[in-house]
Amino acid sequence: MDVKEELAKKAEHTKNETKLTKSMSIADLIKAMQPEIKKALPEVITPERFTRMALSALNNTPKLAECDQMSFLAALMNAAQLGLEPNTPLGQAYLIPYKNKGRLECQFQIGYKGLIDLSYRNPLVQIIQAQAVYENDEFEYELGLDSKLVHRPVLRDRGEIILFYGLFKLTNGGYGFEVMSREDMDTYAKEYSKAFDSSYSPWKSNYIGMAKKTVIKQALKYAPLKSDFRRALSTDETIKMELAPDMGEVQGEAVWDAEYEEAS
Repeated sequence: MDVKEELAKKAEHTKNETKLTKSMSIADLIKAMQPEIKKALPEVITPERFTRMALSALNNTPKLAECDQMSFLAALMNAAQLGLEPNTPLGQAYLIPYKNKGRLECQFQIGYKGLIDLSYRNPLVQIIQAQAVYENDEFEYELGLDSKLVHRPVLRDRGEIILFYGLFKLTNGGYGFEVMSREDMDTYAKEYSKAFDSSYSPWKSNYIGMAKKTVIKQALKYAPLKSDFRRALSTDETIKMELAPDMGEVQGEAVWDAEYEEAS
């Protein structure tokens, strides 16, 4: 059963909902889904605003309208549940079209600012940030029991980016950081991000932001974070192909090992 049939069947048993039909476009489905979207959204984002952002994403990236409907709606609901705004200049989250063995699907990605926002929802987090280090900056770090990190940027002629670091400090005094060279960052991104080589990828439009997100995720591996935050991180760079009946939870397995090709 495809997503239109599934949603149409659900609508027949739900009062006061818009009738869903198989002839609807994704844009029409989004409009009809407003009651379900409202259930998943946090108070900081109204369903009307979120729907406008989703339709704007379709307008800005027309290929999204050609994606498998279930993967698109699941990615959209991922963003809704996390309270992140997809495909806006804020860079909180992205809905990205990919061809997976000839089939166009939608991948959900958390952006750098989205990760920062999610992190600060954890009451244990006092400070979290990432920075790019340029070749003319003064930078040093030490690992061990008395680990330290010092970064003194120059004000001009900083040169090329040579590495990134992410750090966090907790309210109980605990802290941690991770450092990745530019070369290590590119290697990591090519291996773990299916989006890296896509023209629709935020790695193309916002490389520094995506690199900062990546190094922060590496640093947070050592932080005592709540399970709901770790669940949020697990949705990053996934494709979901199933939704719960009430649309309140995204189900299905992440697609990590598919062979992707550029969506043309």
